[in-house]
Amino acid sequence: MPTVLMPLAQGFEEIEAITVVDILRRAGIEVVVAGLVSGSISGAHAILVVPDTTIDAVNPDSFDMIVLPGGQPGTDNLNADPRVHALLKEFATKNKLIGAICAAPMVLAAAGVLNGKKSTCYPAYIDRLNGGIYEDAAVVSDGGIITSQGVGTAIEFGLALVARLTNQATSDGIAKAMLVQDRP
Repeated sequence: MPTVLMPLAQGFEEIEAITVVDILRRAGIEVVVAGLVSGSISGAHAILVVPDTTIDAVNPDSFDMIVLPGGQPGTDNLNADPRVHALLKEFATKNKLIGAICAAPMVLAAAGVLNGKKSTCYPAYIDRLNGGIYEDAAVVSDGGIITSQGVGTAIEFGLALVARLTNQATSDGIAKAMLVQDRP
């Protein structure tokens, strides 16, 4: 079974984080939500989430993918944490999958793993991709990097991650069960 690590920082975008975790778990994918600090973490809209563990307690070798949710100030908090940058570099070096949505692709850029890669993000962050090649699409994949634009694309992003980690049939089955309409 594939395993996914989702670091969570104060001020994360709740829909982007929870939607992705929910869809991945529906597919039987193990997702570990790791807080940058211990205890509950408040999202951008004051919804409290209790992570499974802390970022210091995870072993990166145990995961096939890392996914960063967006939201502010959550993305800035992820970007300011050297542990997140170290994880991203390690995942990239080991050719593991990396996902980011909304403002979070800027964290990939700051960690140096987006250079020369096609990507997307929330439009206000296009100028912070630092070497990433922006494409105006809901979800963009380039090699092991998968990015998405924001809250309105969170379901499509989650389904794209399922397809990549398992197969398209599993993703399609989940979309059908969730009554997702007009999929590309």
